[in-house]
Amino acid sequence: MYRKIKDFVKDWNSESESTLKTLKNLTDVSLSQRVTQEGRSLGDIAWHLTTAVGEMMSRAGLAIETPEENAPVPSTAAEIVSHYEASARSLAAKVCQQWSDAALLDELNMYGEKWARGYTLMVLCTHQTHHRGQMTVLMRQAGLKVPGVCGPSREEWAQFGMPPAK
Repeated sequence: MYRKIKDFVKDWNSESESTLKTLKNLTDVSLSQRVTQEGRSLGDIAWHLTTAVGEMMSRAGLAIETPEENAPVPSTAAEIVSHYEASARSLAAKVCQQWSDAALLDELNMYGEKWARGYTLMVLCTHQTHHRGQMTVLMRQAGLKVPGVCGPSREEWAQFGMPPAK
């Protein structure tokens, strides 16, 4: 749980950069990649990450510049990247402008539970990490390069002059 706005902003900047690294490796064709016919596509997950910023934060009392939760998935990866960038920037700015460190302790009704604002921000960050992990599996299946996020990816080990980890 965050107790300081500056701590959240530092983490959010890192998390959103990692998400952008992942999103920027998508292609328009890869957006339809699925594990199963019933499961979400890579585009569905990428778009969910984008719209969830606004959906979750609207429940917490912040109006974030983002498409509506039920807006259709764009047909291009570039559109998803553009919307995500705007959402991520908007969130950091609005938190800094409208909330204080003390406000992070305020409890909100979030999905039928009581969450402190600082906890809500933590959940948003871990939510992105969770879905980035899903995306990397689909990206491998689609033949895309997976960027290193929490350390180098298989493809990046060579840049360090090392064999890929087994």
